[in-house]
Amino acid sequence: MTSRLVLVSPAIGAALREARFYDGAGSIDEAGAARARAAAGAVPEATRVVVSPGVRCRETAEGLGLLRGVVAAELAPLDAGRWRGRALAEVAAAEGEAVTRWLADPDRAAPGGESVREVCARVGRWLASAPEGRTVAVVEPEVVRAAVVHALGLPAGAFWRLDVAPLTATELSGRAGRWNLRLGRPLGGE
Repeated sequence: MTSRLVLVSPAIGAALREARFYDGAGSIDEAGAARARAAAGAVPEATRVVVSPGVRCRETAEGLGLLRGVVAAELAPLDAGRWRGRALAEVAAAEGEAVTRWLADPDRAAPGGESVREVCARVGRWLASAPEGRTVAVVEPEVVRAAVVHALGLPAGAFWRLDVAPLTATELSGRAGRWNLRLGRPLGGE
């Protein structure tokens, strides 16, 4: 039997708009919440629902009507270490060389954080354990990137080359470690 994963990125909020490193606390804004409520009928029925830890994924899941979602710690986004909660522009201004090296080298972690290769491996382990049937997962954009990199066997350096728009569904289907991909379908008919 086939595993079908629908990876839904969170609705927009200030932290996403400002390109802030994930710290778990950023909420979606009222416009994002309204879009999530409007898109509730666009999410397919699922055997199970999982949610990344963090406020914006839980709020998005709630707006989509996915009230029975289980928080999955292994689907946390890339840990940015001491850069957590800060805007990318702010960190780049203060530590430009460190940011440049971090973006260029998938094995380099942010100070006190996790590398791109590590997050891809972590999400890959979760994919390997995906049960049969359909799973809807409301996850941070980095988790969608990591899942696509792992599922397609892309080099870890491709991680930053994948854009994940807010409130879109990326679908993976497969079995025995062989995945097919359907990219970034907007929810709500946009």
